[in-house]
Amino acid sequence: MSNTPMTTSNTRSSATVAIILNGALGRMGSRIAACAEGDASVRIAARLDRGDIAEALQQPSVPSTLASGNVIIDFTSDAGAADAALLAAKLRVPLLVGTTALAPNTERALEDLARQVPVMVCSNTSLGVAVARRLAREAARLLGAAYDVDIIETHHTKKLDAPSGTALALAASVVEGGREISRDRVHAIRAGDVIGDHIVQFAGAGEILQIRHTATTRDLFARGAIRAGAWLVGKPAGRYRIEDTFPA
Repeated sequence: MSNTPMTTSNTRSSATVAIILNGALGRMGSRIAACAEGDASVRIAARLDRGDIAEALQQPSVPSTLASGNVIIDFTSDAGAADAALLAAKLRVPLLVGTTALAPNTERALEDLARQVPVMVCSNTSLGVAVARRLAREAARLLGAAYDVDIIETHHTKKLDAPSGTALALAASVVEGGREISRDRVHAIRAGDVIGDHIVQFAGAGEILQIRHTATTRDLFARGAIRAGAWLVGKPAGRYRIEDTFPA
């Protein structure tokens, strides 16, 4: 099992949040681990990859590296997220899922888990995207039906899901603002090595309003995941959104 704890510096206190990182060898997992190295408020207690959770749950007792964790952060696959939910239930710790395109069965498992521990499912852990969602909801409410709404998202050619989870989340925000938006008004582009670019466009008579978020480094998602995961520690059981982490 690839759950060897990282070495932590002496400057880290007993209040340090210990993260169980599922998908540690993946693109996002590796960036979360790297960003955690430079953050004295967190440490990586365990690094897990494919099959590690199933192996751990078959053991007579939970490995000490897992038992020391305060929160699980998952960036894997649908199957990996389902495994992470089982582990969170076993350890009674919060779970943050950054994995997108979850199957209905996995969604139901996460709903069940939220009755036991704090759960946050984020299609995008960027604070900027969370703000863009709030702005899109307010723009939809203020502008009303006189404006046509489109969402245009661009990602690198290796991204599998289209439209992206973030684009769908932005569409949901528009609906929360009182506007309907059909799937054919959500446009997905796969080109080059674009990390992520999302535009919510409101076009009316004589003017166009755009709310745009552009990611220039994947580290922003890693830092956002660390921040949101740490925020979940100590919260009551329930389903949370990244917007809940904003100051009241």
